[in-house]
Amino acid sequence: MPLEARATSTASDDDFARGLLLCGHGSRSASAVAEFGNLFTALNAAFLDVPFNYKACEYGFLEFARPTLGEALSRLCARGIKKIDALPGMLLAAGHAKNDIPALLRNYELEHGVEIRYARPLGLDARMLCAATRRVQDAVGDDKPQSYYHDTLLVVVGRGSSDPDANSDVAKLTRLLWESLGFGWAITAYSGVTFPLVAPTLELAMRLDFRRVVVFPYFLFSGILIERIYAAVEAATKRWREVEFIKARYLDCQADVVDTFMARVREIESGDGAMMNCALCKYRELVVGFEAEHGAAQASHHHHVEGIGMGEASSNHHHHHAQYPHASHPMGVRTLKKG
Repeated sequence: MPLEARATSTASDDDFARGLLLCGHGSRSASAVAEFGNLFTALNAAFLDVPFNYKACEYGFLEFARPTLGEALSRLCARGIKKIDALPGMLLAAGHAKNDIPALLRNYELEHGVEIRYARPLGLDARMLCAATRRVQDAVGDDKPQSYYHDTLLVVVGRGSSDPDANSDVAKLTRLLWESLGFGWAITAYSGVTFPLVAPTLELAMRLDFRRVVVFPYFLFSGILIERIYAAVEAATKRWREVEFIKARYLDCQADVVDTFMARVREIESGDGAMMNCALCKYRELVVGFEAEHGAAQASHHHHVEGIGMGEASSNHHHHHAQYPHASHPMGVRTLKKG
């Protein structure tokens, strides 16, 4: 539901003409779409305790679900809102957050005469590390001695992207969790697009001879990819019966996650936050192996699938991004498929 603005003594009438748009990727999974709606509800509740001057809030999706981002923007405009803060509901700055959503928002600005300010994704910070740590500790139990962790291998599974900058953030999170909790060893895997995938990673992990393995999907919500990750763990459990495999839960809208989103909203207003990490962005810097995408035009690749739901039509969806340079890597890159 839209959030009605509350009057404050310092707010001007112009402030109340501002709206917030929470931008989601979308999913074929009904549970993932519902969980994104729960996040939106949690943010609305958080706004009640903080004097943000939003006349209304909406959320929309890039693909696979409705409302689309365009439909959500139109809902805000229908309420007379001409200034909009857009918040990407995504973990890391990869192609969707760097290109697809900004391009869509910019086109909407030009076509409808509105002003849109764009926040940065959640990224890595202390709050997100706390949220990830809690999920891992919930999986193994809070009462475990340090020796338990020394005998345990951690596998952190990221979404996987054709952007090495975003992939490296997952690897950084793995290292932070490794050092924070004192695991015996830790490995990073990905659910698709890049390498290594989950199954070959677990195969490799077995050579390290640990008594147990914790698999933590660093995802915001559930969905088909989470199901496939857990299926790979189940297959490993049957194959290596002498090893204990533990499935940790994805992040969901924990308090630390909601607090991080709120911090990103504050950054829009204050201008304190860097909009994106451009130091190793393949679109702005010459990254070895990704030279073909240096200086590429920022354009959305999702205009042809906006609003496509979870039916059969969505299975025909494909991206028109540049060819990933390691598409033939023996340990992965193709998105996991059943069978």
